[in-house]
Amino acid sequence: MQTLEQLKRGELNGCTSLKLSAEIETFPMEILDLADTLEYLDLSANRLSELPADFSKLQKLKVFFCSNNEFTIYPEVLSDCPLLDIVGFKANHIGHVGDRAIGKNLRWLILTNNMISALPASIGDCYRLEKLMLAGNRLTALPEELQHCRSLALLRLSANKIEILPDWLLSLPKLSWLAFSGNPCSRTPNSEIEAPLISYDRLKIRNKLGEGASGTIYRALSEEMLQDVAVKVFKGDVTSDGFPEDEMHSSIEAGDHEALVKIIGKTNDSSESKTGLVMELIPQHYINLGNPPSLKTCTRDVFEPDTQLSALQVINILTSISSVANHLHQKGIMHGDLYAHNMLIDEDGKTLFGDFGAATRYERDHSTFSNAMERIEVSAFGYLVDDLLSLYASAEQDTFYSALRALEESCHLPDVGDRPGFEEIESILAEIKSQNLI
Repeated sequence: MQTLEQLKRGELNGCTSLKLSAEIETFPMEILDLADTLEYLDLSANRLSELPADFSKLQKLKVFFCSNNEFTIYPEVLSDCPLLDIVGFKANHIGHVGDRAIGKNLRWLILTNNMISALPASIGDCYRLEKLMLAGNRLTALPEELQHCRSLALLRLSANKIEILPDWLLSLPKLSWLAFSGNPCSRTPNSEIEAPLISYDRLKIRNKLGEGASGTIYRALSEEMLQDVAVKVFKGDVTSDGFPEDEMHSSIEAGDHEALVKIIGKTNDSSESKTGLVMELIPQHYINLGNPPSLKTCTRDVFEPDTQLSALQVINILTSISSVANHLHQKGIMHGDLYAHNMLIDEDGKTLFGDFGAATRYERDHSTFSNAMERIEVSAFGYLVDDLLSLYASAEQDTFYSALRALEESCHLPDVGDRPGFEEIESILAEIKSQNLI
């Protein structure tokens, strides 16, 4: 991170990337002196509430983050930056987005945790839009024009006030990762399914294992069970995916499956009013299959350069994930984040699938709706197939490769209803395995 003093002294002239966080209340006009080179600008965690009228001098700007500031109106001047590809205004106080404010070139727009009750019709002009983050607002509906965004692949709508999902949304050809928990249109938790309550006082917290948007995971000793467990303590705030309590309910309702981390119970930290999940520890020999998408890939995971998978590993991963996805949808749960970075594998490809932060519970009574929910997630599974084929160690596109490529193509048929369901996918994978193609 650079400093405001460096900027004012001219030491940053010629830079392509700038990040400033120093309780700034007024936009530093010296930033405009970087117009010839600046491509990435991050002014998050300041106290800004407006941008200058000539912000558009930054004609080469591609990425602009301005989260955790004091904006109440989405700045219209951003639409005058022709190359702007990614914009993030998470956790401001934005209540109004003007009709000409959203640039047509945007590929990724983050408006999480604001006060937006309506989006402008002009968002339908964003023909490149792939990723739209709207969780934690006051939306009651989506503009019909959004259906023109045919490239939209990831949509976060959780923690809003949406009564009904429009039919056109469920037919968008590229939509693969959808979350809408915490809305009237999502299903309430099943009151008959609960997890045992484990006193937080009986958990001896050892060390931090990891941290995500919704919570922190610790290793702990359970005094009741005399064994080490994993404890995920939720942060309590709305995240990019929704409410932590929805994650907890979905995790519990998911039940038992060999590809899911087993939930032992839930816990309360009465001293800090935090809730959490108690889970079995994941064996140490499991490793992350992938890494989250980058700014460049937008909606697609990235992998370590030397990652290679055998046919056995590929088929075992896909068999596990298709099975657990079928299991979840039979229970009316859409995971919403079916990605390699949420999967852990061992050397044989045995897989554990986790992170229910974007999960949505939905009603299965209406077959057309429930079929669409499942087949939206089938599209995400298709991208997983594509990713694994890119890591397949064989130097040639053999019969095994061709069979999986055909499956991937069927998962991405533009008519959502023509795609196979997860039960059919399980059968296809079993047939590939039985034909000794691995």
